[in-house]
Amino acid sequence: MADRLAIDGGPPVRAEMLPYGRHSLEEEDVQAVTAALRSGWLTTGPKIEELERAVAAAAGASHAVAVNSGTAALHAAVAAAGIGTGDEVITSPLTFVASANAVLYLGGRPVFADVRADTLCLDPVDAEMQLTPRTRALLPVDFAGQPADLDELGRIAAARGLTVIEDAAHSLGGAYRGRAVGSIADLTTFSFHPVKIVTTGEGGAVTTERADLAARMRRFRSHGIDGDFRDRDARGLPFSPMVELGFNYRLSDLGCALGVSQLGRLERCLKRRTQIAERYAAALADVRGVTLPAVSAHVRHGWHIFPVLLDLDRLRVDRRAVLAALHAENVGAIVHYVPAYWHPYYEALGYRRGLCPRAEAAWARLVTLPLFPAMTDADADDVVAALAKVLGAYAR
Repeated sequence: MADRLAIDGGPPVRAEMLPYGRHSLEEEDVQAVTAALRSGWLTTGPKIEELERAVAAAAGASHAVAVNSGTAALHAAVAAAGIGTGDEVITSPLTFVASANAVLYLGGRPVFADVRADTLCLDPVDAEMQLTPRTRALLPVDFAGQPADLDELGRIAAARGLTVIEDAAHSLGGAYRGRAVGSIADLTTFSFHPVKIVTTGEGGAVTTERADLAARMRRFRSHGIDGDFRDRDARGLPFSPMVELGFNYRLSDLGCALGVSQLGRLERCLKRRTQIAERYAAALADVRGVTLPAVSAHVRHGWHIFPVLLDLDRLRVDRRAVLAALHAENVGAIVHYVPAYWHPYYEALGYRRGLCPRAEAAWARLVTLPLFPAMTDADADDVVAALAKVLGAYAR
């Protein structure tokens, strides 16, 4: 009976559900937010600059601009790159829709290039094949926390005068060939959603080496206004001038205080994520029916998530059945991501299935296992045991 799947009435591997991700909060975070509440500033105060300095330092960048979500970061970056009506931006389909949506917001057209079969990051070869006279930018995604092939993509961009916008929502603290993520691309976007490596509750940021782009994004996040009320008072102006069209993407001082506190233990967080990932990799090497995406030797992985690929030719069932069985074992595995152009909205725009065969093949096989710093080694071992149990029961 011990080997009988829980979905079939057997005992589950775990007594309680283990989610795929969970935010990490410590007493120092509570104290930081409490201090911000008592400071007299709830928004547009000094904590914004403090967070931006901390993000820039972590990313090895000259400038960081904080905004109120990872999506806002993408929108601001695409706008700063000058993308407009009819412009094309080449990106990965294996991502949350925000990556491509940010292009649509400005009237541009996302062009999906396929992913590498091994790392599942944007394939530079296929990206180069998608270039047209209308291409204005490349928008690679650091899938799961692994930096994309930034040197190759940078070479392509430099030859055509394109902007590289790196979606690094998964890879804060990561590195590519010894350089920090956030210091390489023209613009790099981060997400501070609760399950990300660092959280501000909701929030995001963009890093860049260019002061003009940083200034443009600061206007963009605040209705297109040049400066804030402090600048207005210092300059003796009766109002703050709006010089272009922008949005309200400001991040509160409360969120910034939380983010500053969390960034203080970024390395500890990354170390624990890496330990869990390495424990998984070692244990899953002996589990039949699953393959791990490759990790390039020249990157420091952020390990936002831990994806695996089911070997469906060795199983009697599809991915949906495996997920249902894992949930019955109290392992909260999920899937990242359906190809972006499969969503009904994109289908209505004329995008069709079959555009990126490798991404679509990966989608059918992908499963994301739980990974967050508060997990114990025993939790990770439970996940491996549950996956081995399920795959063994469903083996051909």
